[in-house]
Amino acid sequence: MGRVLILHTGGTIGCRATPDGHKPDPEFARLLRRRLADSGEPELPEFDVIELHTLIDSANLTPAHWSQIAGLLVIHWQDYDGFLVLHGTDTMAYSAAALSFMLPGQDKPVIFTGSQIPLSERRSDGLDNVINSLHLCQRAVLAEVCIYFNGRLLRGNRTTKLKATELDAFASPNHPPLGVAGIRLEPESGLLLPPTPLCFRIPEFDPEAVTVLSLYPGISARAARALLDDERVRGAVMLSFGVGNPPDANTELMQVLAAAVERGQVIVNRTHCLYGKVDQGTYATGNSLNRIGVTPGGDLTLEAAFAKLHYLLAMETDPGRVRELMRQPLRGEMSG
Repeated sequence: MGRVLILHTGGTIGCRATPDGHKPDPEFARLLRRRLADSGEPELPEFDVIELHTLIDSANLTPAHWSQIAGLLVIHWQDYDGFLVLHGTDTMAYSAAALSFMLPGQDKPVIFTGSQIPLSERRSDGLDNVINSLHLCQRAVLAEVCIYFNGRLLRGNRTTKLKATELDAFASPNHPPLGVAGIRLEPESGLLLPPTPLCFRIPEFDPEAVTVLSLYPGISARAARALLDDERVRGAVMLSFGVGNPPDANTELMQVLAAAVERGQVIVNRTHCLYGKVDQGTYATGNSLNRIGVTPGGDLTLEAAFAKLHYLLAMETDPGRVRELMRQPLRGEMSG
């Protein structure tokens, strides 16, 4: 049996109801230990619990928090066999994706989980999520960042939150689960990333470096220009239609995109659709993006595209290099 570090960053699992809504429970760590002790679950690993000094409501998450979380894991890396990160569900997939890129070489599991119902309340889904995650944190074969939620183990950078209130909140639209809890809880070894030599790359993020441009019927060039004409913006994830099609009849909009690429901004094209991938050559409308230098995002989730672009822009100064790496799978985040 191994030893696991539980890092509590905030979120619903550690909240308690108040007249003003759910707020962090100052006694959460004690409650968690008591609930685990009372569960009667056999063969749980030994664990320690640490909490961020200021817990994060995940709606308030910023890229700076990614560096904070990764930094704490790296500090304790040699002392534990696995790491369990308790995190709010709203932006969990963003954080899991970001950490997958900041830990490009890892030899131990990092599992994110949380709950839709606070651990302090009846019917909470939190205890089962934590128990199964603790078991998974003992599996040395899991040398990657994952999300475990409601009986499913998912690759962190392939995951998106689909449901606001149901307990099966997360899905991995373009990649099968790495494991499903049943009588046994075993990862599918053929789907896992191999362990790699230790390598940690934790940058300082500029929170204004990346924006998201969502295309919709009738979008104006003015709306796109308002997002992109900012010297702090170095890249954008663009949500387009179908297999990556923009409204190319809007020539002014296309000129705004072309100008952004020309001045060195990295525009990554990701479809609005959850399933499938961008193929900018299928239709003439999509091919117009190839001509102006927009980077196809393949089957990246929005969360992975956003986190990966942030990470690469923080690590690389050459936009051409960022565009090249955005098209390559670095940590299993996209199909090759």
